[in-house]
Amino acid sequence: MILDRFRLDGQVALVTGGTRGIGLAIAKALGEAGARVVISARSRAADAEKSLSSAGIACEFIAADLAEEGAADHLVRETVSRTGKLEILVNNAGAAIHGDSGTFSDKTWREIMSLNVDAVFRGCRAALAPMRRQGGGVILNIGSMSGIVSNIPQNQVAYNSSKAAVHMMTKSLASELAADNIRVNALAPGYIETDMSRGGIANPDWFPIWRSMTPMGRVGQPEEVAGCALFLCSLASSYVTGEVLVVDGGYTTR
Repeated sequence: MILDRFRLDGQVALVTGGTRGIGLAIAKALGEAGARVVISARSRAADAEKSLSSAGIACEFIAADLAEEGAADHLVRETVSRTGKLEILVNNAGAAIHGDSGTFSDKTWREIMSLNVDAVFRGCRAALAPMRRQGGGVILNIGSMSGIVSNIPQNQVAYNSSKAAVHMMTKSLASELAADNIRVNALAPGYIETDMSRGGIANPDWFPIWRSMTPMGRVGQPEEVAGCALFLCSLASSYVTGEVLVVDGGYTTR
């Protein structure tokens, strides 16, 4: 049955930034499909673990500051040490900082690139050894519609650039790793109601523009991204690699 291809029974999925927002929703979706889920963030979030456990999902937490060199390697090693394998990696951890380019500091630029680009690559690189040993795997990177269009009115040159880099990284790795039976795809969410976007949604100057430029006329919910993640992490998408699936309510059509 086609629905069986969405099942992840017995698989291990590591979700970075998995304690809230899109990351937590993805962890829950993968867990509901049968995966054993490992979530990671800088600090423990008991509510996230409780939310997953109460849904009957086998889960555990590993602390990691992915902006630090070596953190991704440690995270993958620890995941494999605890579970014995790693079939799915979701690189979700990221940061968004707005600002005018003329006054944007090198420090802030590097902060965004370190987490949004460097850490994503390190996570992908770290996952290769266990995935190759087991004969394949799936990597899902979380990009953004901001890596495709320069959405307004906020100025966010660093964030936009970082997400465009994630998209091209995804395509390059997909081409390179297909022979290893490792599929690499990305999601490009639009405006999704999370802690990261809540300030912009509450901004009376920004949100009317966001809404008017989105054909569906609303922000999305984390669960709407999570459903797409499940598709890309499961056998339902077994012939899909190197794709950037946009989940933006139609924003990039305008």
